[in-house]
Amino acid sequence: MIGIKRRTPAMPPPVQAATHHRAAHYDGSVGTIGAARRLTADFLHQLAAEWYAPVGAEQMQDILLVVSELATNAERHSGGPYLVELAGDAESVHVTVWDSGSTLPRVFAPDPLRIGGHGMEIVLRLCDGLTMELVPVGKRVSARFDLT
Repeated sequence: MIGIKRRTPAMPPPVQAATHHRAAHYDGSVGTIGAARRLTADFLHQLAAEWYAPVGAEQMQDILLVVSELATNAERHSGGPYLVELAGDAESVHVTVWDSGSTLPRVFAPDPLRIGGHGMEIVLRLCDGLTMELVPVGKRVSARFDLT
C-alpha cells in the first residue's frame, strides 16, 4: 500500500522551485500605462493567491505606482514601444521595463521646488533595489520589491 499524505488548508503550500512570470508589450498609445497597471494588479493578485506571496495593500499600491512611473518614462523618453516584465515568488517581486531609449533615466536630488523630474526619486523611495542598464536594443530598468 502506498501512503498518501493529504494537504489540509492549514498546511503551507509546497515550495515552488520557479518564479511566476508575466510580460506584455505596449505601443505607447493612450491607455497603455493603465493597461500596464492592470496587468501588474492581476499579476500581484495571482501571486498572492497561488504562491502565497505576502503582498499587502500598501505594497501593492507602491508597486503599481512604480509601474506607472517606469512606463511613463519609457513612453516619454524612448520614442517607441516598451515591454513590461513581471517576475515574483513568495519573497520578492521584480518589475522590469525594457525600451529602445539610448540613455539611462536621470536621478535628481530631492528638490520640492523643482517642477517635474521626480519619477525616479519616487521609484527609489518605494522599491528595495533598482538597476538600470543599457542593453543592445536600448535600456532595461528593473525595480525589486522585497515582500514582507
